[in-house]
Amino acid sequence: MQRFALSDVPFEIAPLRERLLSAHAGAYASFEGWVRDHHGGRVVAGLRYESYAALAQNEGDKIMAEAIERFAIVDACCVHRVGDLAIGELAVWVGVSAAHRDAAFAACRFIIDETKGRVPIWKHERYADGDADWLHPTAPA
Repeated sequence: MQRFALSDVPFEIAPLRERLLSAHAGAYASFEGWVRDHHGGRVVAGLRYESYAALAQNEGDKIMAEAIERFAIVDACCVHRVGDLAIGELAVWVGVSAAHRDAAFAACRFIIDETKGRVPIWKHERYADGDADWLHPTAPA
């Protein structure tokens, strides 16, 4: 199973979650990141995620391997959208299965934080006033 993926189209969560099911897992944690209608006091009209796909895949794979090694989890998956997204669309999803909830929660948090900080995916926000801006993934909201 590919644990990290970029998607240029909307994707379904249910099949991803199903891939994490296991008799060894007693817990599941997930995170969904959606496109919101504001940032820094400005009205956001939409955004575009761009990525250096080969490098993003490589770094995403490293993060997933680190999570598997670092936390007592059964499995994990992360999908991040690229391309144009509208307000309310799913931008990123992380799912983790584990024997116990503490590991599932911790690994899920680790994966999303590391993905946002390390994977070369850039966000270009379009504002309602017609302006636009590139945002660094680790910039405070």
